[in-house]
Amino acid sequence: MAKPVSKKKITQKKEPKKSLKLVKPKIASVKTKKQAVKTTAKINILKPKKKLKEVQSELDKKKSVNKKDTTVFKKKIEKKKEIERTFLPPPIKTVEEPKEYKMIRAEINKILKNHFLPISIIDGIVEYVARDKKLYTKLKNIVEKALEEYTKNMIDPTEACGMIGAQSIGEPGTQMTMRTFHYAGVAEINVTLGLPRLIEIVDARSSPSTPMMNIYLRDEYRVNPDLAKEIANKIEITRLTDVADIEMDLVNITISIKPNKKTMEKKGITIDELLERVQSVRKISAKIEKNTVKVTLDEPGYKILQNTNETLKSLKIKGVDGIKRVIIRKEPNEGYIIYSEGSNLKEVLDIEGVDPYRVTTNDIHAVARELGIEAARNMIIHEANATLSEQGLNVDMRHIMLVADVMTADGTVRAIGRHGVSGEKSSVLSRAAFEITVNHLLLASQRGESDQLNGVAENIIVGQPVNLGTGAIELVMNTRKPKQKGK
Repeated sequence: MAKPVSKKKITQKKEPKKSLKLVKPKIASVKTKKQAVKTTAKINILKPKKKLKEVQSELDKKKSVNKKDTTVFKKKIEKKKEIERTFLPPPIKTVEEPKEYKMIRAEINKILKNHFLPISIIDGIVEYVARDKKLYTKLKNIVEKALEEYTKNMIDPTEACGMIGAQSIGEPGTQMTMRTFHYAGVAEINVTLGLPRLIEIVDARSSPSTPMMNIYLRDEYRVNPDLAKEIANKIEITRLTDVADIEMDLVNITISIKPNKKTMEKKGITIDELLERVQSVRKISAKIEKNTVKVTLDEPGYKILQNTNETLKSLKIKGVDGIKRVIIRKEPNEGYIIYSEGSNLKEVLDIEGVDPYRVTTNDIHAVARELGIEAARNMIIHEANATLSEQGLNVDMRHIMLVADVMTADGTVRAIGRHGVSGEKSSVLSRAAFEITVNHLLLASQRGESDQLNGVAENIIVGQPVNLGTGAIELVMNTRKPKQKGK
């Protein structure tokens, strides 16, 4: 449908034509009319412009206010970030390699050409040759012999390294004892060792049964016993019952807290700090009266009184959550070290005076969260090796490294079991052979999964030769007799 045109518009268009044709004096009136039309149009056009400008100015003002708010907010965030953690720069290596070493290294690389030798072996050869210059003439023979020995010790192609690794850790595991061990000659701290600890590591438990930390200190803190004690007080958790006696008054329905001055001084806590912590509890009011803290309830009642008494007993005054006990020991060539029962890596790293590069914990998941997956891998290797060697069992480090690599291959710490590595295998038959056979086969048939028969278990189930070692090579023999020359 066409829109109806207004009559006013038509008359405006027709009038100037008529006036131009008829009389001259009317032209002036037309001009005035045109000017009037133009001016009205201009006014009409200008009015919304003014409005737009007003709106824009208002928006600009709002933006400026918002910007101010955001800048203030950003500043607050920046301040918070600054408080969070201070990182220490790693020690800078300023030692440059001598020219002689560089020359020998270049010569070795020439001899090797495309062959590979580990850097540690090359470094060893460089050091020896630099010391004894007579060996420089025999450098070629030395490098060739080292390469020969290295290739001899390399694993064969298609070797079942996983099987050998599992056997070499599993067999000594049968000789391990199940016991707890009193750590570092300190009777208070117990550490799980032996078979239970190895099971904990391999199962990638979320928290170890006996968590503990070795907290190393920096610079003046490790030399001065008072400073070391100060850090120990910051770390060790202090509850209200450790520092004060709590008494209930059933007649007046109040609780009186009598602080012990000696223990308060030892822990470095003042009465004001104590009062502040008590006041943080909800629905109570507290005040100091003659060196005692009087607690009154907002809603008096015997049941509420008992509940508040229990909450006050377990109220944390100072320290890091999770660390129950702390022991300071002076070690030779090291100074003071803090051994803790319980672990909380994140908060301990924030404490001033703690050396963040050397703090250790036996909680693998905490290390993975705070320091990354590579640190967790090293942690698994170290813990497993320490557990085995403590029992007098010598397992090759490479087998333990293989286990650690498998556990941390996808960037998370996974258990070697049905909930981790074994349960996530791509092969249906190997999953079924491990645990819960019927469920695995049913789920696989529902999904329509297929098995490529690449592993050991699958091929044994099917009755084929395993695709490893000698079974990986397929030889085709030519049955025809070779033609003899001259005939």
